[in-house]
Amino acid sequence: MKVREHVALIALLLAASAVVAQPYPAKPVRFVVGFPAGGTVDVVARGLAQRLSPLWGQPIVVDNRVGANGTIATDHVAKSAPDGLTVLMAFSSHAINPALYPKLGYDAQRDFVPITMIASVPNLLVVHPSMPVRTVRDLIALAKAHPEQITYASSGNGSPAHLSAELFKKMANVTLLHVAYKGGPPHIASVISGETSLVFTTVMLALPHLKTGRMRAIAVTTPQHTQVLPQVPSVAETLPGYESVSWYGVFVPRATPTAIAEKLHADITRVIQLPDFRAWLLAQGAEPVASGQAEFTAQVNKELAAWRKLVVEIGAKVE
Repeated sequence: MKVREHVALIALLLAASAVVAQPYPAKPVRFVVGFPAGGTVDVVARGLAQRLSPLWGQPIVVDNRVGANGTIATDHVAKSAPDGLTVLMAFSSHAINPALYPKLGYDAQRDFVPITMIASVPNLLVVHPSMPVRTVRDLIALAKAHPEQITYASSGNGSPAHLSAELFKKMANVTLLHVAYKGGPPHIASVISGETSLVFTTVMLALPHLKTGRMRAIAVTTPQHTQVLPQVPSVAETLPGYESVSWYGVFVPRATPTAIAEKLHADITRVIQLPDFRAWLLAQGAEPVASGQAEFTAQVNKELAAWRKLVVEIGAKVE
């Protein structure tokens, strides 16, 4: 080998070693969000980014790739370089979409490394104030007395709002009429206006309207009471076993090096445990979690199986 080539090779190897030795992240990071700016997933992603950026000494860009219930963003991250610089900020629909979209370009289990659940968000059964119901038992009795006359709103077929209501219908043995809207704000607006009677929505979306009296909370969908609304009973107190919880979580492409995945987990959970961030999440209606990677993986796998079973039973289809 010529001296010049030898020197060039050494320089290349040294440069490669320097790149490997650089602490993560050595470049700006993108948080990819599959929902619009200003939506709940976007708000949580930006709140986390605001606190992580100073810790990393790198800017974090929130990249909204909207469409198909988050699957466009998810597919983009699945096919991105596994270097920890492209991170998926996902909603619980991540565990529902594989049952609804038979031809996804990714596998929700095989193509991702779950990092952590940021927060869980109880879904909340809320009704228009004119509805003559105060409890889950009241609603079940009314629905049985007036079959196919009570309407419920959702943000679309297969959305958490839709499946939460369908699970309720199945377990309570009642008939409710589904009215699908495009997105969160329209389906909330429909209940406020009285166009529909009720909705199973996130606490984050419902909370402002509960405070103004434009909606009334009947029950939360967590197995127990939630610290966000401790005075509101759970659906499970009337229908044992009922559970439907939304969440926000972090994923990276499957081939991401273990060291980077562990660094992401350590730093993100460190932020989630900060008192000011926990207080901020609670004020948004979300309960901080900061789960371990194995714990989060098990939760996602459990939900993938459970939601697939329900989707098959009710024959839900994407419009």
